[in-house]
Amino acid sequence: MLQFLDSIKSLLNSENPELISIILIPACFIESALLYNIVVTFLRVNLEKKKNIFYTIFFSIISVVLSLLIPAPFNTIIFYILVVFLLKIILHVNLLKCFFSLLLSLFIIALISLLIQKPYLLIFNIDNNKYMLTPIYRIGYLIIFQSILGIIYYVINKLFKDKGLLEAFNLLDKKTTKIIYFYMIIGFIALVLQLIITAFYIDKIPIFISIFNFLLLLCLLISSIYTFSRVISLETTKQNLQIAEEYNKSLNILYDEVKGFNHDFKNIISTIDGYVDTNDIDRLRKFLEEVKEDCMITKNLSILNPRVINNPGIYSLLNNKYFKATNAGIKFDLDFLLDLDTLQVNNYKFSRILGVLLDNAIEEAEKCDEKIIKVSFRREDKNHRAVILIQNTYTNKNVNIDEIFKKGFSGKQNHSGIGLWEVRKYVRNSKNLDLFTTKNNTFFSQELTIYDIDVEDQKST
Repeated sequence: MLQFLDSIKSLLNSENPELISIILIPACFIESALLYNIVVTFLRVNLEKKKNIFYTIFFSIISVVLSLLIPAPFNTIIFYILVVFLLKIILHVNLLKCFFSLLLSLFIIALISLLIQKPYLLIFNIDNNKYMLTPIYRIGYLIIFQSILGIIYYVINKLFKDKGLLEAFNLLDKKTTKIIYFYMIIGFIALVLQLIITAFYIDKIPIFISIFNFLLLLCLLISSIYTFSRVISLETTKQNLQIAEEYNKSLNILYDEVKGFNHDFKNIISTIDGYVDTNDIDRLRKFLEEVKEDCMITKNLSILNPRVINNPGIYSLLNNKYFKATNAGIKFDLDFLLDLDTLQVNNYKFSRILGVLLDNAIEEAEKCDEKIIKVSFRREDKNHRAVILIQNTYTNKNVNIDEIFKKGFSGKQNHSGIGLWEVRKYVRNSKNLDLFTTKNNTFFSQELTIYDIDVEDQKST
């Protein structure tokens, strides 16, 4: 028994590249799993438990394969780049948010390495080569490093799991996005260089340089987060000003409508009184329908309120489509009984779907003698879903409701017909979305249903 223990001790204390390669496989697996989960926590991606475990294993296996094929630290660099693009493709996450989340995670990893690796070498009085090739030293470092990384992941998961820290990136315009990409690429290059220096030259760098490097990297992280937060704050302020301008436009029109209605109130009452006195019910009914139409305009304008439509992007979209429709002489009825913050859907994709459906409704209604669009947003708690219904009058009663979703189909000249095809493609690729298309003699209807994800997960299990 003692001889066996001595053999194990000798094996662990001697330089052994083959054993190191074996040790690095589970270590690489664990580190990659932690990195993936930190990135996903920053992104606030809602995944069912089974799927999240699958993706964790998937990314970890990729990391292990790269570690076997490509020497360190270049395998790690390639893995980081792959993580960004695979998350974009698999989880349909905004590329800018993916990149920024990964950079935050890399800053954390780089800071941990700088904090513990140099002191670790000094405590055991070993050089980088001995540390890299001796199992006992490598195992000790990996235990410390991954324990700290695990604690940090636990803290991040507790603090930021339910906070959409990166949602504001959806507000950025193209010019600002390009600038942020440029700075993030510079930051990524700096982190890659730091990774290479740490891997090959950490034992040759004096301790005070390592401390300075750590503080410099920490300051860079803090200043980057502060700068990004300021940029996003400015973009948010800009959008709020735009929304305020649009709301003021609605209020001015609403004021004119109410003022005009108030001015004519006595005349309206007198007219009604005349129809009642003569018992002319048919004309009274027709007159009241016209009054109700004026009241409906006032109702719609009161709904076009950022406090009611509590998503700046969707508010701006609905506001623009409403005025586009009314300027084209279309009667646009809007009902809104939904808290948009409860929708479990990608805001960018949702706004694109809504924009395509509303544009199509406006184009079709504009061709009709009776130009009508009805839009309703409602929540059905009993069915755990939100329903957005868009109805419009249309001319082509023989339209095939399946053909319109085919790529390239369009009833309009010089039009690619790509909108509805993309809508159906995204809906089919989304677990909690459905789109129902129907028609009758008067209205063409598109009903978008957004189910609660947790309920869908329960059904699937």
